[in-house]
Amino acid sequence: MTSPEQTTEYAKEQGPGPRAQAPGPAEPSVPTARRRRSVLVPLAYTWLAAVVLAAAFADVLPLAPYGTPIAAPRLTPRPDSLNLFLGTDQLGRSLLSRCVYGARVSLLVGAGAGLAGAAVGSGLGMLAGYFRGRVDALMQLLADAMLAFPPLILLLALSSILTPSVTTILIGLTLLVIPAFIRLARANTLTWASREFITAAHNMGASDRRILLREILPNLLPSLGAFLPVVMAALIVAEGSLSFLGMGIPPPTPSWGGMISDGKDSIGDYPHMVFVPTAFIFLTVFALNQAGDHLRHRFDRGLRE
Repeated sequence: MTSPEQTTEYAKEQGPGPRAQAPGPAEPSVPTARRRRSVLVPLAYTWLAAVVLAAAFADVLPLAPYGTPIAAPRLTPRPDSLNLFLGTDQLGRSLLSRCVYGARVSLLVGAGAGLAGAAVGSGLGMLAGYFRGRVDALMQLLADAMLAFPPLILLLALSSILTPSVTTILIGLTLLVIPAFIRLARANTLTWASREFITAAHNMGASDRRILLREILPNLLPSLGAFLPVVMAALIVAEGSLSFLGMGIPPPTPSWGGMISDGKDSIGDYPHMVFVPTAFIFLTVFALNQAGDHLRHRFDRGLRE
């Protein structure tokens, strides 16, 4: 028999067993990468909210009517009065009041034409990407033909043929944004239509309409929604360009582009008449682009992965 002393000496010669081995080095911990948020994003959303609320509640705000002269013409900005805070135009009307009421036109045109173009273009793009073949070829031909036509020429032609109004501008701007949404919706539909859950829905007997509306459309909405603010920004610039050329909203209804056109002859002596509406256009377009970029990074799976 082996004595306890002999067993202990044998264990010392053999060395420590597997359980007595020292633990290896710990695996390095990699911190989760966090994308820094720009301070411009909350500022952009704040400006957009302020402009939308001011335009929606302009009638109850303590502002002078946009068509009524309240002081001497071409007054420089005066911080002691709300209506004279941004000065007056060539007729003595409050520039702040006209900018607030002009926001209604710009936002209505941008949002209305953008949503209408998104609805029509996305529907056509989904049909092209889902059915493919001749439908796809026809939709691509339509989009290419619309993109080949000069946008400004189309808007000027519509404004000269039809009576210049909000409806005319909405029709013209909607036609301009349809091709972009056709291409975007088509590309995304081609990607989603090849997924396994679409094949499973086909095998279960789901109709094409159900697959398009219940399976594909919900997956397209994030990318389409992220692209919409960028389109709205471009539409606001287009509406301002038309109003500057005298083919937009007819007076006395104020619009930012029309205000720039009214003050361009006095820019040397009274630059505020041009810079004030220009600042509204710049800040609104910049905020919409920031919002679109933020939404794209937030909902685009390709960028997040």
